Amino acid sequence: MKLPHWPRRVFAQLLLSQTVVTVGVTAVTAGLFLAPVSSELDHDAMQRALSIAQATATDEAIARAADARDSATAQRNAEQIRLATGASFVVVTDLDGIRLSHTDPERIGHRVSTDPEPALSGLSVTAIQQGTLGRTARGKVPLRVADGRIVGEVSVGISDDSIRRRLLKMLTGILLCAGAGLAAGTLATLALARRLKRRTHNIALADISALLVEREAMLHGIREGMVALDERGRIRLANDEAVRLLGLPEDCTGLPIDAVLPPGRLADVLTGRITGPDLPAVRDDRVLVVNRMSTAPGLSSGSRRPPGRREPGDGPLGGAVVTLRDRTELESLVRELDTTRSLTEALRAQDHEHANRMHTLLGLLELGRHEQAVAFISEQSGSHAVVAARIAEQVQDPHVAALLAGKTAVAGERGVRLVLARAAHLPDAVVDARALVTVLGNLIDNAVDALAAGGGGRVEVTLAAAGSTLLLQVTDSGPGVPEELREQVFEEGWTSKDAPAHRPRGLGLAMVRRLVERTGGRIVLDAGPLGGARFTVELPEALLTTQLVEA
Repeated sequence: MKLPHWPRRVFAQLLLSQTVVTVGVTAVTAGLFLAPVSSELDHDAMQRALSIAQATATDEAIARAADARDSATAQRNAEQIRLATGASFVVVTDLDGIRLSHTDPERIGHRVSTDPEPALSGLSVTAIQQGTLGRTARGKVPLRVADGRIVGEVSVGISDDSIRRRLLKMLTGILLCAGAGLAAGTLATLALARRLKRRTHNIALADISALLVEREAMLHGIREGMVALDERGRIRLANDEAVRLLGLPEDCTGLPIDAVLPPGRLADVLTGRITGPDLPAVRDDRVLVVNRMSTAPGLSSGSRRPPGRREPGDGPLGGAVVTLRDRTELESLVRELDTTRSLTEALRAQDHEHANRMHTLLGLLELGRHEQAVAFISEQSGSHAVVAARIAEQVQDPHVAALLAGKTAVAGERGVRLVLARAAHLPDAVVDARALVTVLGNLIDNAVDALAAGGGGRVEVTLAAAGSTLLLQVTDSGPGVPEELREQVFEEGWTSKDAPAHRPRGLGLAMVRRLVERTGGRIVLDAGPLGGARFTVELPEALLTTQLVEA
């Protein structure tokens, strides 16, 4: 015979186990309650028998009859008391323990079946004993005459059947209460099991363990960051990649987002104050793409909040799962691609211009004007060399010099004149050339973009060293930035330009500010002498001191 299997579903296991536990607890509770009740009923019957016996012993007629061994008087009075009290028997004996009364007249004149000595010696006795009338609760007292002499005993018994009848009456109420408790417990168990069934989607217990193992492997194996938040914005779970990308502490579980991230766009996106798909954000020098999926009741797994910013009165946010993608390298590649495209366009324009120059040179040679041809070649070949030589003379760091030379050529092809201030100077002592190139390149790109869109203009770059501190300025002749927007331009995602399809806008200045502030520096935007915007950056400890350079 094949035994039934233990149910695999959590719902069935909980229902079965809780039902067994409820039945067991109810049965044990009822048993524990009945045990003292039975003992208490026996004790109550013995005390009742004792009270009847004591009352009988106060009857002087019964005492005189016992002294005179008058069984007729004793029998008559004892039976009256038995019938009045409902006792099973009222037995009166003389000093020898011979019955003077009994419910069965044939037993009168015989010695009692139980020991009468304790009562005849003056003691009051209670006990559960087996006698001629079966098991009874008994009370025995000495019988005294007026002068105090003991002349016999009075023994009163309460039948065990009457005790059992009382117990059965109480048992009915106890079982009804136990049944009500069992029914309530079963209903509560059923409700709990049904709720657990909904919460666990009726999956098997073994599957839950497997899902937990698979979840851990997936969370720590994927190359995207994942953060789970509860309805109060506290971190419930963060995988290794999320800890790395966001710079979270190892023990971040249970902490609110606003406690582990500085105020800004990234914290607003993670907490849901700013919503929308594929939102860009900056953490230190990393560009992240953030998606937030709400897990609040009433929102389906595929639903999204409409893009926009939440207002303070919008109510609780609910739980959420946030995914993070590191777009830093991709952003760098996109910027390089944009630069390459600009250089390609510049080369294409130069090729066209070069063809025009060659036609001019050919015409001069065909006309026999050789001296003018030589002068024309010298003039054209020397202009770019002079610019590159001047940049290399003022800017001795090769990375920054190459950046300025390339930006100058690209800006020129876009109709913008990029110049280095005459007083600009940068020694070959830059501590972090990569960060400086990022800061300066972003500021120049923004200025060139602003001027190229308006038909051209002038951008001036100033570099100055003061000990280990580097000061740089990028000034343009464009329309400038209104005073009320000069702080807003540094916010992540803010831009006045149309975003291209291949990448989001509004990250360059935010990244520049993060880089500057991370090194303890500062960046200020105001109106410049050329009529447009002027960005001033101060970078302490950006240059090696003279002693270190010489060493």
